[in-house]
Amino acid sequence: MLKLYGFPLSNYYNKVKLALLEKGVPFEEVRTPFGTGQGEDVLSRSPLGKVPYIETERGCLCESQAIMDYIEAQWPTPALLPADPWDAAKVRELITFLDLHVELCARQLYSQAFFGGTLPEKFIARVRVDLEKNLAAFKRLAVFGPYVAGDCFTMADCSAYTHLPLAGLASKLVLGEDLVLAAGIDWKAYVKLIDQRPTAQQVAADRKADMAARGA
Repeated sequence: MLKLYGFPLSNYYNKVKLALLEKGVPFEEVRTPFGTGQGEDVLSRSPLGKVPYIETERGCLCESQAIMDYIEAQWPTPALLPADPWDAAKVRELITFLDLHVELCARQLYSQAFFGGTLPEKFIARVRVDLEKNLAAFKRLAVFGPYVAGDCFTMADCSAYTHLPLAGLASKLVLGEDLVLAAGIDWKAYVKLIDQRPTAQQVAADRKADMAARGA
């Protein structure tokens, strides 16, 4: 059985977990302690010590989008990518914007937003400019009709559902303004839509249970 390593507070872990649940793939969750040292046991599976990573009968695989592409190829139904090559490319385009230009940009604020750190004002100002620019670019591509790529749930929704709330909350906590909402992206209504799916409900419930266990 496929093993998924990580923890439910990780949005990239939940991105992969949501896809596995949507496809009905049997898998075992293996909790990897948060913030611990990266011993050889972890590095042999994920060379940068990052989660998520998976273990299959053929070996281990890391990086969330590589894992998503493997899942789609290995279990093609129900499809999380359109059959049409152009439409599939547009979904991947959205994922790239969400993962690299929205989430990783907002991630620079997480240490202050969520972990008690303090960031320099000049650094925060630079992140704000970049995040506003990147969110405006993402909004040009996103459809929200009602799903992020159109009328069907795709793997782009696995990224959007897990990333947009964090970007909104982090910017609100550090900058005093939810930059996602300010960009005209109603992520709260979108998350409410996705939360109607039993798979998303399970991901959300497991995340909340993990937060409670950590005293967060």
